[in-house]
Amino acid sequence: RGGAGEAGAGRGGRDLDWGRMLYLLVEWLGESGAGWAYSFPLSLLFEREFRALLAVFLSFLLVVSMGGRVIGLLRRMGAEDTGQSDVEDLRQHAASKARTPTAGGVLICGGGLIVTLLLADISHVLVVLGVVVMVWLAGVGAADDFLKLTAARRGGGRQGLHAWEKLVFQLGIGLLAGWLGYMAADTAAATDMGHVLNVPGQRTFVPGGGGVEEGLVYLPRLVFIAVAVLFIAGMSNAVNVTDGMDGLAGGISAVVLFAVMVLALVAGRPDWAQYLLVPSIDGAGELAIIAASLGGACVGFLWFNCAPAQVFMGDTGSLSLGGIIAYLAIAIRQEVVVLIMCGVFIAEIASVVLQVGYFKATKGRRIFRCAPFHHHLQMGGWPESRVVGRLWLVTILLVVFALATLKVR
Repeated sequence: RGGAGEAGAGRGGRDLDWGRMLYLLVEWLGESGAGWAYSFPLSLLFEREFRALLAVFLSFLLVVSMGGRVIGLLRRMGAEDTGQSDVEDLRQHAASKARTPTAGGVLICGGGLIVTLLLADISHVLVVLGVVVMVWLAGVGAADDFLKLTAARRGGGRQGLHAWEKLVFQLGIGLLAGWLGYMAADTAAATDMGHVLNVPGQRTFVPGGGGVEEGLVYLPRLVFIAVAVLFIAGMSNAVNVTDGMDGLAGGISAVVLFAVMVLALVAGRPDWAQYLLVPSIDGAGELAIIAASLGGACVGFLWFNCAPAQVFMGDTGSLSLGGIIAYLAIAIRQEVVVLIMCGVFIAEIASVVLQVGYFKATKGRRIFRCAPFHHHLQMGGWPESRVVGRLWLVTILLVVFALATLKVR
């Protein structure tokens, strides 16, 4: 990489990071005497922005091509929703979704993982951590889905993992990602921005790259880790709570992931980062491949999850999506901006916390008709398609607003 960070140059000024499977094959062909390996179109694999866009299309095509088979397999395994609800007014609606296969998040995580391994620099610690977060939380969600779906066949017993068990795993991966992410930022040679809390409106880089102005907040190790733990665990649960309508969590996640892809590409290019006055992070550009792969996989999943859904993502998908969005935000030092983008997710989990707390404090009174908030809207007379469509639109507006804050200094 040399001292140029992710802008490192090789043949013709192209980035030659090793570790990408497809690139490794192309480089091997070139070193074997096949000069055409460095010509168009294979030379496009050296361009990070092209690989990010390619990842979107590959993951989408992979999920769509495998979706029917995976849904059929889930159905044969008996991984079907029970169509039950604790709320009287929602029972008829829930019953209409009975016997719909769930745990379809395996499509999102599987497609995203395969494309990430093909196109991302899997030698970089931040990419490895991203893959670990994705697989770890997908595994926790899969275990929860499996216990729920096999309870009847097992003659009752546990209906999924206990809340404290899921929380332990979520906090555990947050602790690991925070600790190793802090150390990875310590060793980054390009800039000293790996520990900065990027807040819209703050003073930042001196024009010309001559240092930093006063006002930057550098997080000490324990605070950095604490932020990572809370953000990963909280966002993982927020997406899980939001996953209650056809296409809701998947569509919002896709919009946020594409925005995070843009932020990661900017953070991975020192010249772009300097222009927008955001932290330049070594390895951030490769994280854009993870965001693009999962974003494309979410769009592919919507092919089957849009109303009426043929499959639900289950905890397998929702826990992993929330965790990886939070991890990517931490790695590129954009927690506040991504938090704004995830406003719908935050509102959903906040509605649950407020409802439960108020119900207990007042011994039976409620703030909302039903929590999470999307069910409050549904019980107010909004059809499911309207709730989903409008919350998608709100997310798009939040993303535009969040990106605009990058220029508010």
